[in-house]
Amino acid sequence: MQRLLTVILALLGMVGALAIDTYLPSIPAIGREFAVGPLAVQQTLSVFLFTFAFMMLFYGTLSDSFGRRPVILVALTVYTLSSLGAAFAPTFGWLLVCRALQGLAAGAGSVIGQAIVQDRFSHDQSHAQRIMSHIMMVFGLAPAIAPILGGWLHVTFGWRSTFIFLAVFGALLIALVYRMLPESLPKEQRHAFHGVAIAKNYLKVLKNPQFLLLSLAVGMAFGGLSLYIGSAANFILEILKLPETAFGWLFVPLISGMVIGSAWGGKKADKIKPARMVWLGFAVMALASVLNVGYNALFVADIPWAVLPLMIYTFGLAVAMPAIQVGALALFPANRGLASSMLSFIQMMAFALVSGLLAPVLFDSALKLACGVMAGLVASFLCWRLSLRVQAPQQ
Repeated sequence: MQRLLTVILALLGMVGALAIDTYLPSIPAIGREFAVGPLAVQQTLSVFLFTFAFMMLFYGTLSDSFGRRPVILVALTVYTLSSLGAAFAPTFGWLLVCRALQGLAAGAGSVIGQAIVQDRFSHDQSHAQRIMSHIMMVFGLAPAIAPILGGWLHVTFGWRSTFIFLAVFGALLIALVYRMLPESLPKEQRHAFHGVAIAKNYLKVLKNPQFLLLSLAVGMAFGGLSLYIGSAANFILEILKLPETAFGWLFVPLISGMVIGSAWGGKKADKIKPARMVWLGFAVMALASVLNVGYNALFVADIPWAVLPLMIYTFGLAVAMPAIQVGALALFPANRGLASSMLSFIQMMAFALVSGLLAPVLFDSALKLACGVMAGLVASFLCWRLSLRVQAPQQ
């Protein structure tokens, strides 16, 4: 049962990742079909990410009031319908609207999944950390497979087929959740849906400096991953000069590191204290960043050397982040859904800002991308260290 829960929650977390990564090989073709430039097409990613991040603020609170299952099912229905709308979009504006709706719906699974883990395993934080690592390991398959699958779908059937695939995936998840995912929040533990009370709870979370710093640490560290995802089309097609079917050269190392790191971290969760696990993760990420900057400063980017440091980076990311996430959520045991929403919102806002604003500035140079990752890592480490020094307000 525990393995089934892990798989279902990981699949729910994949919804957003698939919507981000599957269509990346099609970005140039979308621009050609609708006669818009690369910066305009980049907004199909940015709009998705901003609405994705925005709605994450509310999914946890909604699930605290109405239950985990109903909110997930409604969101998956909207996601499936908006994916179909994108597949048959007659204009670029229609495509942007459908991407915005996709973004609004795609975050439910990842946010509420974290709350479900806390519902089930709040009595054993090391167990919760191990489950989070296992979920990240399974979830990590999506960004590795998605752009490769998207590339072949694009070459074989055209860019619209990628959105049909997303609609089918959403429909299958609706059936899986309906039949196999039990409710984890009893009615007696739910909060009344009152605006004033909800606003006070949000304010309580926002006033907690430890939570904000831990959330920023997660967001900044994942910023390195989002920078390369947001720059994937340019990195593969322009910098490395590879075809649309070669996105695996970027995503397989990125995600392999995350999967291996998650597996290792999950096994060691009971043996290594969380603080030491975070130190180890940051040390590995620092090594990867130095190697990445050094290589790109001395050589012209080429495979496999341009992507191997990224595999090391995501290994360290997967080792460090579950402990930070569990620590942040544990600060609010009575409002796990809301805390999960805020954590996911801050992480995704960092993702959106990096992908939408920073990536277009840096994606013409492998060295610039490497330096951007290092800057994000330094900011993440400083936020984590500061979180250990501040005094949290009394709950």
